[in-house]
Amino acid sequence: MDLMGKAKVKLREGASARGIRFRRERNLSYYDVELKKARLNVLERNSRFNFSRIDISDRGEMEPLFERGRFERVIHLAAQPGVRYSLRNPFVYCSSNILGFTIRSDCLILSA
Repeated sequence: MDLMGKAKVKLREGASARGIRFRRERNLSYYDVELKKARLNVLERNSRFNFSRIDISDRGEMEPLFERGRFERVIHLAAQPGVRYSLRNPFVYCSSNILGFTIRSDCLILSA
């Protein structure tokens, strides 16, 4: 089962979920943003799903989310795909994948 299917199952089972978008992804020519929007529209039909349009590599945006959220579990699926892109733009790739992961992890620890 793909991630979309798993998310729908968890929401049907009564779990709440929050999605976060890495803000710069809309500028990626190798990624079908319309497909992502269509998948998001499916999840947003569920009242227990909430979506935040913030940058995972911006601590100032992430901290308030975790302060308000008090999450029971966090699943990090916000990594930026694209090996070829990472070779041409390593700092953008590191910002989303490494810095974003580190900030998410630290916010989770601080909010526990």
